Parts: sequence; structure tokens; C-alpha cells
Amino acid sequence: MALSKKPVTGMKDILPEEMKIRNYVQNVIKDTYKAFGFTQIETPCVENISNLTNKQGGENEKLIFKILKRGEKLNLETAVEESDVVDNGLRYDLTVPLVRYYSKNANDLPSPFKALQIGNVWRADRPQRGRYRQFMQCDIDILGDSSNLAEIELILATTTTLGKLGFKNFQIRINERRILKAMAAYSGFTEESFDSVFIILDKMDKIGLDGVREELIRYNFAPASVKKYTQLFEEIQKQTNPLEYLAEKLGDFMESDVKEWMEEIIESVKATGSSDFEIVFDPTLVRGMSYYTGTIFEIAIPEFGGSCGGGGRYDKMVGNFTGHDVPACGFSIGFERIVLLLMEQGFKIPQDYDKVAYLIEKGVKGKTLTDVIAQAQNERSKGTQVLVTRMNKNKKFQKEQLIMQGYENFKEFYKNPLK
Repeated sequence: MALSKKPVTGMKDILPEEMKIRNYVQNVIKDTYKAFGFTQIETPCVENISNLTNKQGGENEKLIFKILKRGEKLNLETAVEESDVVDNGLRYDLTVPLVRYYSKNANDLPSPFKALQIGNVWRADRPQRGRYRQFMQCDIDILGDSSNLAEIELILATTTTLGKLGFKNFQIRINERRILKAMAAYSGFTEESFDSVFIILDKMDKIGLDGVREELIRYNFAPASVKKYTQLFEEIQKQTNPLEYLAEKLGDFMESDVKEWMEEIIESVKATGSSDFEIVFDPTLVRGMSYYTGTIFEIAIPEFGGSCGGGGRYDKMVGNFTGHDVPACGFSIGFERIVLLLMEQGFKIPQDYDKVAYLIEKGVKGKTLTDVIAQAQNERSKGTQVLVTRMNKNKKFQKEQLIMQGYENFKEFYKNPLK
């Protein structure tokens, strides 16, 4: 039987043109984040299964690619539970590995620690536009800073990167988990039900407020609580300053410093005067990860019609490894979706160097060939990108293909120089 040429479902081969754009985007991300003081690190793609299934990854824990034990450790005949056959898994995000990394190496790292990670992650998800089972994530995180300066720096680094990639008119949507909890408590929901309420609220952009109301009722939440909760959102839509409205309306249900905390972030980001994006308070923003403890944010790019990245504060996660909580906040840019949008827009990589193709006739050899190679090396030493290749019989088609790859200048070398 012939081997399959297709990649595994939800994963893809990357052709040269896309690879060039991916490399360019990665370089822009790295250079920009490093200018904000972030240091690049790397963690393994395989994590201990207990780290990945610690009930902090939300729905992603259902999507883990699990790895069977190897050799003598794997005994299928005596296995009763999953733990008898599985010990590791492929990481579903970069945050869990980062926290494990920080917990192990904190004594050797500066404080606060500004980390940059770029790497593949895996989720057994349903593939769709811009969503794959293997995909690249680009994260920046700040560990050890309990102030909202961490949020401000993360947002500015991310928006600066998107601006350098040519994106305009995008939104940074921002909310606070403490506001979400205060709204739910004010409405009469019990703390044990908050996560279930938030899962339904997270569908607001797809099913609307009426759909949220119907689903809350369907899940047997008290009608009085559902009515009070949804009326809050109806009133928010009428407000010119919804954050101030909520602070007054929720009273003691909301912690006293939340309003000022959020206003400082929003005003500081706006003070940069960038016209590429707007930052907006969105009380319907939830974010799926249960490890978030405070500020949460998302990138909304109109051309995609959905989230192109997000993040938030997760102050309790390090404590699960060390027993001592460390303030932490991170932002992940939607690398695959950014690349997809650039390709759909026909993006061309800006070139600050010349690209020359040396076409050498098949019969050219010996000293003539070595002279050509030496000439190419000399041009490369001056910063020119030189492709050295044999001349095809159909030279016209060959040149057309090279032009599509960005080569505009050609030098031709023949066995008979008079050609």
C-alpha cells in the first residue's frame, strides 16, 4: 500500500513562500519584544501529564495529545486507569511550561522576569480557518510584578508589534476577572456557579444577550438572578463610561481598587497616541482559562472576525508548583492567524538587500565555474543575496519562477562567453 502524502489532519506542510513570511513575522516579534526588555527562553514541547491536567487549563485539558509510557513501563494487560499507561503529554500552551520553568529556575532569573517564548503547541481541536492542531504561539510574560505596569507593558509591546506588521484599526478588549465575579455576585449567583455562568457569558458574541439569558435559564439558574444579571448588561450598553457605572452600581461587591487599576491601564495605553488601534473596556470578555485571576485582554482584528491573541494575569499559578504565589501576567499573539491574514492580503516582505540570481549554463566548469563561485561569494560578503543555480533549457520560465521568489537581477554565465 502506498504511503499517504497528506499531513495528519489539523496539521500542515509549509511551502517556501509562507515560510518566508513566518520567518519575517517571527523576526519582527523578537526584535520588538526584545526592545521592551523581554528575554527569549525555550521549554520542552513535552510536559508531565500531571502538570497539564491540574484543572487550570479549562477546555484545553480535554484536547491534550497524551503520550504512552515506553518500554517496560507500558503494560496494557494490567492497566486499569489512564495513569497506568500515560505519563506525559504535548503542551497545549506555553504558560504551563513557563510557570514550571520559572518555579525551577527562579533563583537564577532577574525579578521581575520578562520572558519571551516562541514555539509550537498541540491541541486535539476541530480544525477550521486559522485553527490547527499544531500551531505556533508567541508569548510574552512578566513574572514578579504585582503592579499594573506589567499589563501596560504587555499591551504596548503587542500593539507595537502588530503596527510594525501593518495592522490598523484593531482593538484591544480589556476586562477584569474581579469585575466578572462582582457582577455575578451582585446578581445573586453563588461563587460555586461562577465558572458555569462565565462559560455561558463567553458565548455572548455568538448568541447575543437573549441567547445568554435563555441558556442560563436552561441550566436552571434562578430566574431572578438571570434577570438581574442580564439587565446589568442592558444598562451597560447605554453608558458612555461603563466602568464608572459598574463601580457605582456594584458597590461593595467590587473591590475598591479595581476601577482605578483599570483606568490607569487604559489611560496609559491611550496616552501613547497611537492611531493603529483602540483599547476598550468590555465587561463581556471572559477568556477561557480558569487560571486567570485579574486583568484579561484580547486582540480583535476586523479582517479576521475573531480573536487574534489574548492573555491576562495569573497570580496563583506559580504557587501550585512552589507553595508561594508569584504575581504573573502574559500576552499571547495569534501567530497563525496573523500569518494567515498577511498571506490573504498578498503581503510582500520588505527587502533591504538586493537579490541576484546567477544562471550558469550546464557546460560551465573548471576555472570558469570557480571564478563564478568566487564572484558570488564576494557579492554575498557585501550583503547581496545571491542564488547560484544551473540554467534550465526553458530559461524564460525559470526566470519567471525566480521573479516570483523576489529575484529581479540576473547574471548569466555561458560555456561560450560570446553567447
